Amino acid sequence: MSHATRIEALRERVFGAILDREGGFVDHPADRGGPTRWGITRAVARAHGFNGPMRALPRAFALDIYRALYWDPLRLDAVAAMAPTVAAELADTAVNMGPGTAARFLQIALNAFNGGTAPDLATDGIVGPRTLDALAAHLDARGAGRRCEAIAVLLAALNTQQGARYLDLVARDPAQKAFAFGWFAHRVARPAVSPTPD
Repeated sequence: MSHATRIEALRERVFGAILDREGGFVDHPADRGGPTRWGITRAVARAHGFNGPMRALPRAFALDIYRALYWDPLRLDAVAAMAPTVAAELADTAVNMGPGTAARFLQIALNAFNGGTAPDLATDGIVGPRTLDALAAHLDARGAGRRCEAIAVLLAALNTQQGARYLDLVARDPAQKAFAFGWFAHRVARPAVSPTPD
């Protein structure tokens, strides 16, 4: 299997798992996004050219939106080439919290782990060459024998920030308590996709 084919397969697995978790049509009164299908809000669907009823939003259309909004802006092909599980986690966070937030979580974690040996990244929410270089440096700094540990610690840092954000959302808006347990059960306590060797 070629490198590009492996990354495409990962992307399909990640988004397939997210779509399965998001479920079909939902119109929960406490959901600020209003009616959704496959986790896509009506506003996002309309912005991408879907004008039908939300109950009829095709899965393939949702996948195209996911790639355009959440995979490509985070340069997750490049991230997946280094650490597939990190790419999966960032994609899942981006779908739920936005790509800028996912990127900032990554930048904050990489700054914390750089050991003071490199300048901190701007936490601008943009995955560019410096962020990708910092990720590579983080993975390389522990040596080949501890690469799995470097990835596991980075995933823990990403999930910790995500969990803290959920708690903050609930504290600011108690109506969001309707979603808090599910957010933690499906997005913090479990990996975005079943683990694969990185």
